[in-house]
Amino acid sequence: QVELVESGGGLVQPGGSLRLSCAASGFALDNFAVAWFRRAPGKEREGVSCIADSNGVTYYSDSLKGRFTISRDNAGSTVYLQMNSLKPEDTATYYCAAEEAWRIEHPLKEHEYRYWGQGTQVTVSS
Repeated sequence: QVELVESGGGLVQPGGSLRLSCAASGFALDNFAVAWFRRAPGKEREGVSCIADSNGVTYYSDSLKGRFTISRDNAGSTVYLQMNSLKPEDTATYYCAAEEAWRIEHPLKEHEYRYWGQGTQVTVSS
């Protein structure tokens, strides 16, 4: 059974950092594109970042580039999203998603992905 599990969310003050993790079970992520999406209250889910394949090609939402960094562990079973200089507007539920890399044409579009985690809440507030 394919499963993605996010962790690492929580409450952080503005300017702080969090690292989210997306762990896969039932399959290895090596040949998968893995992306992070988020849904803020009252807004549609938006693409945050994607690591496209085992070569480490990455994509970022233009508005987040420079503050967020996506990476994989060497075993290929976990993908991370390092979030720095967090702002209140980063408050959202963050989801990871995965799809076979060869299928992906638009890395930050949610319809491209079949496999989704349940989400982890990030709250940025003083």
